[in-house]
Formats: sequence, structure tokens, C-alpha cells
Amino acid sequence: MSAEATNPVSAAEAAITDTGVRRRGRARLDLRRIGRAALLGATAGPAPRDRLPDAISHVAEAHRAHHPDADLSVLRRAYVLAESSHRGQFRKSGEPYITHPLAVTLILAELGAETTTLTASLLHDTVEDTEVTLDQVRREFGDEVAYLVDGVTKVEKIDYGAAAEPETFRKMLVATGDDVRVMSIKLADRLHNMRTLGVMRPEKQARIAKVTRDVLIPLAERLGVQALKTELEDLVFAILHPEEYETTRALIAGPAGTGSTDALAAAAEQVAAVLREADIAADVLVRPRHFVSVHRARLKRGELRGCDFGRLLVLVAEDADCYAVLGELHTCFTPLISEFKDFIAAPKFNLYQSLHTAIAAPDGGVAEVLIRTHRMHKVAEAGVVALGSPHATTPDSTAPDAADPSEGFETAGDGERTDPTRPGWLARLLDWQQSAPDADTFWNSLHADLAEDREITVFRADGGTLGLPAGATCVDAAYAQHGEAAHGCLGARVNGRLAPLSTPLSDGDTVQLLLAQDTGSGPSPAWLDHARTPAARIAITAWLQAHPEAAHQPAAAPRPQLSVAADRNSRAELHADLDGGPPAPVRPAGCCTPVPPDEITGFRVRGGAVTAHRTGCPAVDTMRRLGRTAVPVRWGDAAHCRVTLVAESFGRPGLLADLTEAIATAGAEVVSATVEPPNEQRVRHTYTLELLDAAELPRLMRAMRDVPGVYDVGRTHGL
Repeated sequence: MSAEATNPVSAAEAAITDTGVRRRGRARLDLRRIGRAALLGATAGPAPRDRLPDAISHVAEAHRAHHPDADLSVLRRAYVLAESSHRGQFRKSGEPYITHPLAVTLILAELGAETTTLTASLLHDTVEDTEVTLDQVRREFGDEVAYLVDGVTKVEKIDYGAAAEPETFRKMLVATGDDVRVMSIKLADRLHNMRTLGVMRPEKQARIAKVTRDVLIPLAERLGVQALKTELEDLVFAILHPEEYETTRALIAGPAGTGSTDALAAAAEQVAAVLREADIAADVLVRPRHFVSVHRARLKRGELRGCDFGRLLVLVAEDADCYAVLGELHTCFTPLISEFKDFIAAPKFNLYQSLHTAIAAPDGGVAEVLIRTHRMHKVAEAGVVALGSPHATTPDSTAPDAADPSEGFETAGDGERTDPTRPGWLARLLDWQQSAPDADTFWNSLHADLAEDREITVFRADGGTLGLPAGATCVDAAYAQHGEAAHGCLGARVNGRLAPLSTPLSDGDTVQLLLAQDTGSGPSPAWLDHARTPAARIAITAWLQAHPEAAHQPAAAPRPQLSVAADRNSRAELHADLDGGPPAPVRPAGCCTPVPPDEITGFRVRGGAVTAHRTGCPAVDTMRRLGRTAVPVRWGDAAHCRVTLVAESFGRPGLLADLTEAIATAGAEVVSATVEPPNEQRVRHTYTLELLDAAELPRLMRAMRDVPGVYDVGRTHGL
């Protein structure tokens, strides 16, 4: 059987009947408080056996709190089938087995799952552990419920042994990608098993806790199910780090922890008073930290004060109200600007939205404040569970009570999140797992991906966006946008400037990838040093393995440059203002080739001549550091000038002819031209040109950029 048990009924389960807050006039259970009570050692006796048949009423009550119009008949039918099929089966603690699917379903009901998910949750072990068949589930409850039960059944067969982990987790993630509700049920199942893990041998507890820590908790984070993630963290913390856990437990139960209630309540009252005076309708709540959060705060801050044991949560109706609350708090209290984060304007990769700030507390400490709407809070706690079913609008849906899950949620213009229950990271993961050559590569890549806890958003040149892990480079962006076509990437523009592919990207950057026209080109082995995402690393490795000669190909010997020159002596007129001395010849410096109306500075050189540099030329700073005295120079009345331009392009036949034709059409004459040997399919052309009118230079550069294959034209920039 899939469930592992210990106590007849855990403290968390026993607390179900008497723990709650009010929502829509009905009692609503609080998973956070339930888990906290269990971890603090609260005890309760087992539920009487004669109450067991009525247990579905707790699920119904919790479900109606979120879905008042839900049809509960399907839940009753599912419960009857589950209870009758599991009858005679017991958990390792001796409890009737039906307590497990009931507890899992209750967890999901409290998170706001729709009826179809709850139905599948009640039945999630029937096909695996009883005589019930998948066809029977399909006949009685429909295709959607049968699909979810089948998906969970496959996930339940996972062997968590070290040798089996890679391939079985790959299968699990494929099932999750098809419908994230499969993983929602699995996470709730793992939470209940972790709550009741005490009868297992210590080594088995540690093994299950490690898998939970390494894979399931990061997955819960990415699915946004914080209510499950935080309690799983605490349960794993207690098993894997018992000494630190006991220290944290004693700290919370000690004077500092118990005194936190008064300190946080006082801060909450002050905040509430400020918002009432500003006529902002808001609920101000005290949100205790969970055990792992307290442990991390202690490591970061040392001795903890009252307000360090929790946060203030401010809930408002509209997005604009969040910023109104923030303005009032920063006006009326002393804020810690370093603690401010805006996850509303830039949501996290798991759909999380909130404003984070911190203010000076009455006890002299710091009170952290979370500001969000009620809708944001629901998604922050329940993640994809709160978004419902992606099939809720279909006519044959088993959950007619479910609202449109995408209501209130924006989707990316590139379609990456067209299904709101499938976050962008999951779609990317499903793409690259198909390319992984073996299970071990997939497993290692999965660990690396799950270890990244921050995501950035970069903008594509076509207006779309790319979600990438923090630290990603242009290489990662290339493979995220173009897939295997990125093998021919030659470079990138980051925020309009040419940049190497190794350039790290920051949140909000605009990136344009430059692809070679030759589809036979491939990546360099050095790209692996700059790739951070599994998709990029797997694709590069696969190409290099398929082309072993590319990894060991020696660098091409340098070829002589191709140069052509013409004898031209005309210059734009330059004059030097010399105090009392004879006139001196003035010529433009070859390092920066100034042309009218550039700002220029002159310096004397050997033979009494003066060279004129553009003011921003690096040679100017060098001359001044050497103590050379600048000479005032100015342009004369003549408009003609000489300028050196560099054209960066992809190599192709006829490019030189097309460029020279564009130059001639623009009315410029070529004084000299240099074509460097191709390097990774890129070619650099350097032209020294004579213009009859310096004002025509911008038009000339535009004409050169319009030549097919040319991706940049600029003037030379110094020595």
C-alpha cells in the first residue's frame, strides 16, 4: 500500500474538528495552525470508530467554504466506493485505511481544490490497492476522474530507491505536465504520510525525508502550494536535523516565542489604525513563522525579538490598494528599504504575487509586512490547486461548480502560460526532459533546476518574454527561444548593445539573438561553461557528442587580410588656435576618425602637426595622463570629411559587392577597405570613406545596415 502510518490519528487530523477561522460564514480549517500544533507536540486521542462514516462531512464542509454551490453527491458516491473497497485494510498503525484518502482529500479541500480533484483524491488508492478497476472508475465518475486516478496510481508506484529515482521521477513529471492536479494529490498524499511517519524505521524515515526535501518540496514551491511546502519543510527538518529542530522548538515555546504574540499584535493594531485613518479597507493579520523560517531567521539575525517570530499580513480588495497600503506604511512608519520587494509588478515563477516590506516595530525590532489582495493570498497559499481545473469550462466536466480558473490571471503574449495551471517552468521542464539522453542526465539536470529558487524575466526583440533562472546567460536565452536552432547563434544584443553569448542576463533585460544563415553551424564546447539551464546544456552536449570533430577541431590559421585602397587626400578642414605661434597643419586622428560636427580636442605631435581626436576617444585620456597639453581645434567651413566605419556581418557570397554598392549609392567614396577572415561565420569589414557632406553620415550608416547579413555598423572606437 502507498500510505505509511504511525499514530491512529495524528494531532493534525484530530485538530480538524475544532480548529478553524471564519470564511463566508462557515468554519474553515487552517492547515498552518494544524501542522503547527502537531509539531509543538499537541496530543489528541483517536477519533471514535462510530464517527468514521460521517468523516466525509468534514470534507464537504471544507469544500463548501470555497465552493458554496458545489454538488456534493459525487463526493458522497466516491466516499462510499472508497470506504467499501478499502474495508478490512489497515494502516501500519492499525487505523482503518480509509482514514488516509480522507485526510488527503481534506487537505486538498482546505486548499480550495475543485470537486473533480477531491473525487480523484478519495479514490486515488482504490485502483492500486483494491479490486476496483480503472474502467469502473471511468463508468461511475467520468474520464477526467479516471485520468487523475490513473496518473496518481502511476506516481504511487515510484520506488524511491537510489537506482530507481531518475526514471521514476521523469515519469512522474510527465504525468504532472499533462495535468498538475496529479502532483497536487501526490503532494497532499506525501504531507499526510509525513505527518504519520513515526512508526517507520529511522533509516526509512530519513530516506523518505531526503527525497521529500530534494524533490517534492521544490516541486511544491514551483507549483506555489506554500501551505503544503512549509509544513513539509518542518516535518523534514524534524527528521533530518533533530537537534536544530529541538532548539527551534524550545525557542518558539520559550519566553521570546510566546511573547511574540503581544509584540506582533501591537504592531498589527498600529498598522490597522493607520489604514483606518487613511480610509483603506484592509484585514491586518498576524502570521506566525513556521519552524524552518524561524531557524533561518535565527541564523541570519542572531538573537530574535518578538516580531521576528512572525509577519504581518495585510489583505485588501484590489491591486491598487496594495500600493496605497505600502504608501501609508512608508509614510507613517520607518521602513527598511532594503527589505522592499515588489512581486506584484514582477510575479515569481510560481504565480506568487505580493508586496514585501519591513517597518520599525513597537518593541524596537523590525516587523515584516506582506501586502496582497485576497485573490493573491489564495494563490500564494494554494498555488495551482487554487486555480482549479484546466477543463472546468468543458460541458462534460465533473466539476460544474468550478469557476473559470484563468479568471483574473494574465497570460504571456508568447503563449507560455496559456494554461494557468501549468506554470512556465513546468512547460520548459517537459521540453528538455524529452531531449535528455538518459535518466541520469535528466536526474542531475532536475536537481540543478530545482535548486534555483529565483527566476528572471527577459524581453525578446519581438516583444515576447522568456522566463530564465537567475544567473542565466545569452546561451540559455538562445536555447529557450530557438531550441536546436540556437546551435547557429553567433552573438546577441543585450539592451541594444552587442554582447558575447557568455553575458549574464538581468531581470528586465532585452535580448536579441543573432542566428547564422548557415544551418550547419554548431555550438562551441566553451558554451557549456556559460549554460545554466538544463535545456541548453542537454542540447549542446547532444550536438557535441554527435559531432566529435567539433570538440577537437584546431583553430584555423590566420589568413592575411584583404585590403583595397585608393589615393584620396581630401579632408574636412581643421584649424588649430595656437597662441602666437605659426599655423600648424591639423589632421584627424586615425584612432577615432572625427567628422563634423563631432566635438574635438587636439594635441601636438612630432613635426609640429596637430592631431584632432573625438572628445570621448580613449587616446585623449592617455595624452592627459602623460601630461600633454591640449590644443584647441575647430572645424572649418568645408562640409566634406573622411570617416572609418566598421560593418559586422554574417558571411555570405556577394556581401562585399553589396556593401560597396550601398556605399556608392549613398554618395561616398571608398578610400580603403579591409575584410578580416571569417570567424565563427562572422565577418568584419572596415571602410575608410570620403563624404562630400558630413551630415550624410547617418544615412550612409543606415544604408549599410540594410544590406542583408549586416547586423551592426559603427565608427571605430579608439586605440
